[in-house]
Amino acid sequence: MSAPFLQRCWVTFSIYVIGFYASLVNRFVIKGSEHIPHCGPVLIASNHISAFDTIFLPWAVIKSNPLQMLWAPAKEELFDKIILRLIYTSWGAFPVRRKRDVRAGRLLNDLLIDQKVMLFPEGTRHKDGKLGPGNRGVGKIIYDTRPAVIPTALIGLNGWKFPRLRQDATVIFGAALDFSDLFQLEDRKETHLLIVDRVMLAIAALLTLEGADCGRS
Repeated sequence: MSAPFLQRCWVTFSIYVIGFYASLVNRFVIKGSEHIPHCGPVLIASNHISAFDTIFLPWAVIKSNPLQMLWAPAKEELFDKIILRLIYTSWGAFPVRRKRDVRAGRLLNDLLIDQKVMLFPEGTRHKDGKLGPGNRGVGKIIYDTRPAVIPTALIGLNGWKFPRLRQDATVIFGAALDFSDLFQLEDRKETHLLIVDRVMLAIAALLTLEGADCGRS
């Protein structure tokens, strides 16, 4: 599954406009982008601390992967107004119901055949910067699709206010995680939890490495 060329051009243009505000007007530092594969299925798995995450994380990914898409599930309430729905859809976002959404799950599996997808395993924002538990459903998605999973840590965006200037934030991309041992286990709840726990531990390690208090010992 891929997006039309004109849509990818639009996304890249939009992302660079966003990046101008993020990294030049403000100080949004990107680290570890060399860990993001340029092709193949990629899952960017990040902590979630601010509404700004969904805007500036794509900048950090697409900056080094121009003319590509970073698809992302988003709560369906964001698509209620037609103008916002058109904008979000053009950027590669798609609506997800709060309870189990079979259609969105199938779309995620289709995208992770060959595309880049952004997910927040916690499933909700933690504005205090603490890292919450991962959602078992993310472990199931990884088990089923076997993408390159890039643990990602966001720091500082929960303190940003728009349109202030010279604000500091950082995103760190870690190396792709190895689940080969867990993929040999049976497809069941316990396996999915082990997978998402490994993702969350990797995110916590990145936060700790950067000196952030992730709330885990």
